[in-house]
Amino acid sequence: MTGVPAALRLAGGFLSVLPVRPVLDPDPRTAGHAMVVAPLAVVPLAALAGLVWWAAATAGLPGLVGGLLVLGTLALGTRAMHLDGLADTVDGLGASWDRARALDVMRRGDVGPMGTVALVLVLGLQAASLATFPGDVRGALAVLLAVCASRGVLALACRRGVPAARPDGLGRVVASSVGPVGTGVAVLLLLALGVAGAVAAGRPWGQGLLAGAFAAGVVVALVAHAVRRLGGISGDVLGASVEAALATFLVVLAARP
Repeated sequence: MTGVPAALRLAGGFLSVLPVRPVLDPDPRTAGHAMVVAPLAVVPLAALAGLVWWAAATAGLPGLVGGLLVLGTLALGTRAMHLDGLADTVDGLGASWDRARALDVMRRGDVGPMGTVALVLVLGLQAASLATFPGDVRGALAVLLAVCASRGVLALACRRGVPAARPDGLGRVVASSVGPVGTGVAVLLLLALGVAGAVAAGRPWGQGLLAGAFAAGVVVALVAHAVRRLGGISGDVLGASVEAALATFLVVLAARP
């Protein structure tokens, strides 16, 4: 089963708690398509996050409070799996130069001091950057687009030639599943979301291009480091990529032109 509906269901099951009919034993082609359409699969959750932003602003809450409510909504809507991946990845990469030990630290699931600091810094950057968005429908749309864009980097992390770090888990399913065409489509979609998000947030469209490009660059660098240190990607590395991309995207859009 390699159609778009199957890919959307697979991506939706990976990226949110929304109830979707599972795709059993997905083949590499379906997995690759799922990573490319990830920004579309997350639209319902992204729309909810935008609605929370609009409701907070309408209620007269400060922008930072609204940003934290948005991040809380995203955490609940994903069971905080991306945040967990960020913490585990930082702990693993910081634990040892030994690949086996680093992967063991990531597998344990407990959060160490480095992972805790990473969570505080990344969530702080995301919330503070969201606080600069307009407190109206345009701001809500910018939130929606930013969330979708942050999932657009998954195709870059799963592009052909990037192996899995271990023979089990999510990394095994999606690693190296996105071909050159899919990677190109994902980059174009990411840049388009950046432009649209910048316009919605009242920024120049070129700033949106920079936001998408910087987010892509950060994820490519993170994945390259994971391949050197861990031998490939895992579900944790993908979660870290999403959170790093969202923080980068929002920070660039937060800059005043």
